[in-house]
Amino acid sequence: MTLDAIQVRVLGALIEKEIATPENYPLSLNALLNACNQRSSRDPVLDLTEDEVRQAVHSLEEVHLVSPVRDARVPKYEHRARTVWNLRRDETAVLCLLMLRGPQTTGELRSRADRLFTFDDLAAVQATLERLAARTEDAAGTGPLTKMLPRQPGARESRYAHLLSRAEAYAGLASGIAGSRAIQDSEADAASDGQHSADRLSALEAEMQAKLDALGATVEELRDRIAQMEANFSERRASQL
Repeated sequence: MTLDAIQVRVLGALIEKEIATPENYPLSLNALLNACNQRSSRDPVLDLTEDEVRQAVHSLEEVHLVSPVRDARVPKYEHRARTVWNLRRDETAVLCLLMLRGPQTTGELRSRADRLFTFDDLAAVQATLERLAARTEDAAGTGPLTKMLPRQPGARESRYAHLLSRAEAYAGLASGIAGSRAIQDSEADAASDGQHSADRLSALEAEMQAKLDALGATVEELRDRIAQMEANFSERRASQL
């Protein structure tokens, strides 16, 4: 069984909300969409559409990992991961965190699991990860659910990842979203630059008009002075004659 990144996010969000906020569980499609697109406790942060979440839910229904609740006015959904994969509570919590936040160390998993399960120490987290990694393929076609990743250069601890989807699926989804956001940011910057240029042009036009008005007033004043001087000169000549 290989899930795509959106299916993993949907399933992880359902597991999290069942444990952390049971009073609001099962989830409607809108509530599930909000849970998938949370800005906190998610890596990567996604901007999924309602259609994407709906399609993921339907595909998870086909493999019996999600089921609808028919007795609600608004269709709601619940996960069946614990039943399908025969998971313990500690295993469910660790798998949920890996689904929602990507590869993590045992220390990160323990500190982030408080709302889902309380681990006594790092050894307990390690034991849970090892059980998930040592699973043999069952009737549902599910084998090991986690693995330890090669230690990154300079890192003190190894990280663990789930095996429900290929890593490149996440990378592709994250890069696609990043590219979309980069385009949006570029368009916003271009619009901002255009508005800034328009504002500068308007300010320049206003400044030039003010200078022209001042110049016109100066010319009128000079004309009045010249006319007055000519009148005075004419009066002097007349008096001399």
